[in-house]
Amino acid sequence: MVLISVLLPVVMQTIGLCTRLAGQSRRQIEAACLAKTKLTELTASQDWENGSSRGDFGTDWPGYEWTTALATWAEDASLHQLELTVSWRSMGKQRGITLSTLVYSQEQ
Repeated sequence: MVLISVLLPVVMQTIGLCTRLAGQSRRQIEAACLAKTKLTELTASQDWENGSSRGDFGTDWPGYEWTTALATWAEDASLHQLELTVSWRSMGKQRGITLSTLVYSQEQ
């Protein structure tokens, strides 16, 4: 009985920690998938050139928001690096994941 009373709190803490980590991992995977989908959508539709630079994923994915940043790549003014960041709040902290790609500007 003494052994159970000593081990039970440790086991419960470990289970709680594993559950929290699993939740964080799930949110990171969801954010990466959302970022990939949004980045593909922006590049395919050319909306990165003059579309909105922030938004959310609606009621299907509440709590996730996205923002974009655009920078000129090297010496070529027609080649840009497009970064898309998906952010969310987890365990009281702002978290995020960023994906980037190179895009070619049609305006020149």
